[in-house]
Amino acid sequence: MSDQIQHKWRQEFKRLEGAYAPSTMRAYYTDIEIYIQWCAQTERMPFPGSVDTVCAFLLDQGPAFAPSTVRRRIYAIRKVHQLLCLPDPTHNEDINLTFRRIRRSKTSRPRQAKGMTKDYLGQFLAVQPDTPWGLRNKAMLSLGYDLLARRSELVALAVDDVEFRGDGTLRVLIRRSKADPEGYGRVAFTSKRTGQLITDWLDWRSKNFQPLFNPIYHGHVVNRHLSDTSVKHLIKSAAKDAGLDPGEANDFSGHSMRVGAAQDLLKAGHDTAAIMRAGGWKSINALTRYLENAECNVWL
Repeated sequence: MSDQIQHKWRQEFKRLEGAYAPSTMRAYYTDIEIYIQWCAQTERMPFPGSVDTVCAFLLDQGPAFAPSTVRRRIYAIRKVHQLLCLPDPTHNEDINLTFRRIRRSKTSRPRQAKGMTKDYLGQFLAVQPDTPWGLRNKAMLSLGYDLLARRSELVALAVDDVEFRGDGTLRVLIRRSKADPEGYGRVAFTSKRTGQLITDWLDWRSKNFQPLFNPIYHGHVVNRHLSDTSVKHLIKSAAKDAGLDPGEANDFSGHSMRVGAAQDLLKAGHDTAAIMRAGGWKSINALTRYLENAECNVWL
């Protein structure tokens, strides 16, 4: 592929910024780079790509990646062709049939993150150090659990999104989420424990910074949001520091707060409609996967 086209697709992709989540944009860039590299290795033309080329690419990717990843790569290829005003091969029925074969060939169940239920949350809070990092981490863990938060939602929170209430709890506005790209937002409430931990963190840090959770460098707050990967690292580190078996600790992820809180709500007798509202789910299908392990124990 010529340097001119390489530059042009990147330039056109910039038009998408702001219309899609940053994580989606990063994934699309990665998908197209992988597609271009594969085309170079197989001596095929990526743009405009033929139906045969895209089908061959998908079949190459299918064994190594989840169907959701392969489907996203189809979307990325489609988007580039649309932006460059090129004939789009991805709507051809052969593409659809190829993807269906890939999806049907995947018989293994998706791996579910281990839930950070209230018992684990207590252990993870207890091992945080008595330092500014510990103050921040305890506040993040407790707030993430109470909000049933995705990691991207947690790190995107600003001080203005948090309202301190007279009873010691918090009212939190989650402005945007994966299931709410238009930004209608959802309101959630916290425990008094979380209200106190957020207060402790802000008392040390002050409210002069808009990001609710910041990096700390050499004991000083950096005025920017944490990355969403920091949530995953925090949960895995807390599991390890709590003395859990390495295999069990590895089962935790950035989604564990959301999974664990949903399981606890089910065990406490809340119905799925209430849990969906609390966590901002639009579809019951994803929630059902989260609740499977909890459901196994409800009747014990």
